[in-house]
Amino acid sequence: MRPEAPSPDTGRRSLVLGLGCERGTPPAELIDLAASVIACPEHIIAVATLDVRAKEPAMLAVARHFSVPLVTFPAARLEAETPRLANPSDLVFAHTGCHGVAEAAALAQAGPDARLLVEKTKSAHATVAVAESFQELAADFSQIDSAPSHFDSNREYA
Repeated sequence: MRPEAPSPDTGRRSLVLGLGCERGTPPAELIDLAASVIACPEHIIAVATLDVRAKEPAMLAVARHFSVPLVTFPAARLEAETPRLANPSDLVFAHTGCHGVAEAAALAQAGPDARLLVEKTKSAHATVAVAESFQELAADFSQIDSAPSHFDSNREYA
């Protein structure tokens, strides 16, 4: 049985924010969308997305906004999450090679026992989803199945 309450050892939940966006999405749009689904920003332990969006200014801005790492996954790893997605999309698959980005990235980073707390939520140019993790991710991201890529969200990329 999965715990439904905050972890007893830390007293807080571990949430992963999954993001998807079009190229050139304004950072303010993605930050506002992410903030609209998060009641307790201090529970966010990572922002996760598709690897081709790793240097997208909006993605980096959200990770900076929440002061957490930006973690990316290749499309094949996100496609492996399709059975757990609430909103798989053939259109998204046609563009990215995976049936979902925001939900899949959140679940991939949060781990095999994660649950989706917030299904894909859309703005004009972006999507966001939230997964709750029941494993220790904040201390050691290397325990994840398929090694994700990590980016320093405080560094400016050209």
